[in-house]
Amino acid sequence: MILEVRAVAPFYKNGFVVGCDRTREAIVIDPGDEAEQLIDAARRHSLTVKYILLTHAHVDHITGVGRAKSAFDAPVYLHRDDLPFYEHAVEQGQMFGLTVRQPPPVDVFYDASPIRFGDYEVRVHHTPGHCPGGVCLEITDTPHLFVGDTLFAGSIGRTDLPGGSLPTLLRSIREVLFSFPDETVVHSGHGEPTTIGKERRTNPFLNSH
Repeated sequence: MILEVRAVAPFYKNGFVVGCDRTREAIVIDPGDEAEQLIDAARRHSLTVKYILLTHAHVDHITGVGRAKSAFDAPVYLHRDDLPFYEHAVEQGQMFGLTVRQPPPVDVFYDASPIRFGDYEVRVHHTPGHCPGGVCLEITDTPHLFVGDTLFAGSIGRTDLPGGSLPTLLRSIREVLFSFPDETVVHSGHGEPTTIGKERRTNPFLNSH
């Protein structure tokens, strides 16, 4: 599996390119301000990006959707419950003093259907709490899970933004994420990767609630 990660100021939000070594088909996850670097990485690997997959629609995760869409002409996927955030990207940017261009319309809302690229399949798990439409993306037959801002190395997603709920977030982590094996690699929206086993054993936010 090909995996490229990029993060830039001001949010240092992780964006991902995940590709199939054999077929060179790929997905882009959460293109933000680092979108140009993700585009360059995909081209360097000669990848054909089939889908743009969003874990949620907070502004730092969607500022690069337009550039990725223009570069790859790939459909944009989002959970329906986060559409209000997506549709108000400009206003979200203004909250942080940023000028944000409205991203292109969502093409597909997640359902139970798997999303295939090359030899891999993405299974979508609804994990609300950080926001109503948060999802985690499981790459099947690998130990890789892309969790957006639901879970971090040694921390959890904030719940003080509109639509956030700490009890809901904790339930999503314990019932959905912690159903994965300990060796599952967790790729978060910010910071370094971790594993399910490490967070199950040592995450202070989960051990104190």
